[in-house]
Amino acid sequence: MTAPQDDLENPPFSAYDAAKGLNIMHKVYINSLGKFLPGEPVKNSEIDDYLGNQQYQSKNKALVLRQNRIKTRHYALDKNGQSLYSNAEMAAKAIRDAIEHSEISLSQVSFLASSTSLGDVLLPGLAAHIQAELGIGPLEIASLQSVCASSLMAMKNAYLQIKCGEHALAAVSGSEFSSRYLKASVYELTDIYRETGEIPIESDFLRYTLSDGAGAAILENKPNQHGLSLEIKWIDLKSYAHQFDICMVSGRSKDKKYWGDHPNAAICEQRSALVLTQDYFSLKKMIPIWISHGLDTLDRYDYKADDLDYFCSHYSSNSLKLDTLALMQKTAAYVPEEKWFSNLSTRGNTGAASIFIILEELFNSGKLQKGQKVMCHVPESGRCTNALMLLEVV
Repeated sequence: MTAPQDDLENPPFSAYDAAKGLNIMHKVYINSLGKFLPGEPVKNSEIDDYLGNQQYQSKNKALVLRQNRIKTRHYALDKNGQSLYSNAEMAAKAIRDAIEHSEISLSQVSFLASSTSLGDVLLPGLAAHIQAELGIGPLEIASLQSVCASSLMAMKNAYLQIKCGEHALAAVSGSEFSSRYLKASVYELTDIYRETGEIPIESDFLRYTLSDGAGAAILENKPNQHGLSLEIKWIDLKSYAHQFDICMVSGRSKDKKYWGDHPNAAICEQRSALVLTQDYFSLKKMIPIWISHGLDTLDRYDYKADDLDYFCSHYSSNSLKLDTLALMQKTAAYVPEEKWFSNLSTRGNTGAASIFIILEELFNSGKLQKGQKVMCHVPESGRCTNALMLLEVV
């Protein structure tokens, strides 16, 4: 049994299409985006007021800020280092913001996917806590945890749920509370800080780069009745973990011992096993891999870089953007800088939330026109992952 021909463009939704034998693949649209940025924008000169230890004079701060070109960011901490929100609360606020700008109500959401690098607790998954904050259900949930690319892992999960007819409407969030792990008190407990009085560059780089915040998207199997929508044409994600050691990590000490394998929590902290670190030089080696994946993906879907009107790329530092542009310029994946859209300088690097926060700004900017193509790019240095999503404005 197949659906009538005239119903294939916008077929009627049923949670059990497949069970009924209907061979229907639904189109999927991002119909609304929302964000939540905690507190007032924090200037570069104010970072240590929030993260603590104003006596600590970083040798790396000026260089890191000069390279990343971040001017302001947001923290979910007050100046006493106290948390103002939880990760789940920020995600729920972003989802509510997206709902407020949509044509649907929160009660219509039947699928919720979350993404983050570090949730509020070790378990259960973040999506359950977001659901509780929203006060909705019962509903199906999925918690995606990696680093930045977990955003498009969650997005693809929701996209496929709607495309195959399991759900008609989904909420997807990306949220981070990085500043919790960047406080001076975290480093002061480590042996290396006690011995040298310094924070290693692989941690200091992140301290002056990462920010807090949340973003969200509402996905449906039909476009908005009023206003523009973003049709998801495809999402392609590849991991190259078989080729790389860990680049960005929390939960492993330098001797490659996992946090749970230390005798107790105190020794775990002393050996920096819970400190966020990133190997910047290993990260730069991943750029050619990310570009190669982009070339392969464009070829697979029969698109050219020239077809794109906007390139929303999540990058953690302006210097990495320049390195990427220089290498892209030598390939068919080159997208001119004037097509790049980013808000890194004003929002900072919000990890899994970044692509949502970037898209939200572009979507509500008034710049988009019907027929335009928007490529979203989320590289992840955790152990080398690259994710791409192509959108068409309808």
